[in-house]
Amino acid sequence: MRQTGLAHLYWGNIVMVTVGAVMIYLAIAKKCEPFLLIGIGFACIVVNIPGSDLAEAGGLFYYAYQGVSSLIVPPLIFLGVGALTDFGPMIANPKLVLLGAGAHLGIFVALILAKAIGFSLAEAGAIGIIGGADGPMAIFVTMKLAPHLLPPISVAAYSYMALMPIIQPPVMKLLTSKAERNIPMAQMRKVSRLEKIIFPVIIAIIVNLFFPPVAPLVTMLMLGNLFREVLIVGRLVDTAGGPILNVVTMVLTVAIGSTMSAKNFLNWQTVEIIGLGLIAFVFGTASGVITAKLMNLFLKTKINPLIGSAGIASKLTPASLARWSQAGSWISSTRNSLFSACSTFHSPGVRCTVSTRCMWAGSSTRSPGSILRRRMCPTPRAKIPLAGMRRKVSAPVCSFKNSQCSCKEKPAGTFTVVQRRKACPGIFASVDLTTT
Repeated sequence: MRQTGLAHLYWGNIVMVTVGAVMIYLAIAKKCEPFLLIGIGFACIVVNIPGSDLAEAGGLFYYAYQGVSSLIVPPLIFLGVGALTDFGPMIANPKLVLLGAGAHLGIFVALILAKAIGFSLAEAGAIGIIGGADGPMAIFVTMKLAPHLLPPISVAAYSYMALMPIIQPPVMKLLTSKAERNIPMAQMRKVSRLEKIIFPVIIAIIVNLFFPPVAPLVTMLMLGNLFREVLIVGRLVDTAGGPILNVVTMVLTVAIGSTMSAKNFLNWQTVEIIGLGLIAFVFGTASGVITAKLMNLFLKTKINPLIGSAGIASKLTPASLARWSQAGSWISSTRNSLFSACSTFHSPGVRCTVSTRCMWAGSSTRSPGSILRRRMCPTPRAKIPLAGMRRKVSAPVCSFKNSQCSCKEKPAGTFTVVQRRKACPGIFASVDLTTT
């Protein structure tokens, strides 16, 4: 017995193993950011097994962490995100960038509170960035300002990103009326290919010239986007947004989970950081919605306040939540609402553009197995199977011209059915069109 890890097992290990198991449960059962939480949870369990030396110097997890601490992994993630991002909506409607600025009030609220309870200014800045809801950015800033706080800050950032479908909807509902949630979004202008090619080049120049501390991240984001928009390096786009992004995601999640040892994680400081992170998310969501409502006081064409909540994060979840009205109905003109929400943050283009042939769907009865309505274009309804199954159906090939939608049926689509989310019952399935 003395030669096994059981001799060194104590209550802290059991607590952290339970935390890791809960993360894996949320990823599998609740579909909360499974690409992140499965790896983080698994590594958390392993490093809290007494006798495991994977996180020690020379161990496998140790080298994964070195890629994060040396700031190699975050820029590579931004390269992949850039290859998947369509900045067209932001270029078409640049005033919505104000929503992205307004939705980051939570960063400053958390920073002020952290400084007030005894953290240094550098530590408070690292804690505040949790409110940006951007994992790689949180890691990057923390390694610059307060490297010793990376474990709790990275865990808080990624955990709250996974819990957005639970955190955001109550705040969005509290601050908007049913009439505001049903404000239709106007059709956006078409963005030319030249604009999309020039945009990443100009942004890279501006950032490197005026904001060099964050240049590595934004530069790689713009490089990936330039690969996407020139339309002649398809293999680079597929590699950056596929294999590279997948590999660095696995390395990142293992590295973050490996920092969650009981001796480093179970302390009052961690509780304070996690609490401040939650405050940052709530205030960020609220400030984004309020900013949209303030903008409506001066705009002739009103915008739906819900899309303000999408400005908090560089991921699709808040944009998809912005499309769901808590009153039980979809925002009018859902295609344009999603495009508008996408324009407030760096959203993956694979989920935001018609050209990628990905369509969102909502359920009329809000339960897996029910009739599915395709929301991008007026197309026939289709019966879908139970959650977790895939089923080929007749999939439409859609095209848009002069704001008009036309579809032709081709038997090449697949419904991927996922579990219903309690906080977001209308979003439970997507339709991926792999037309030939």
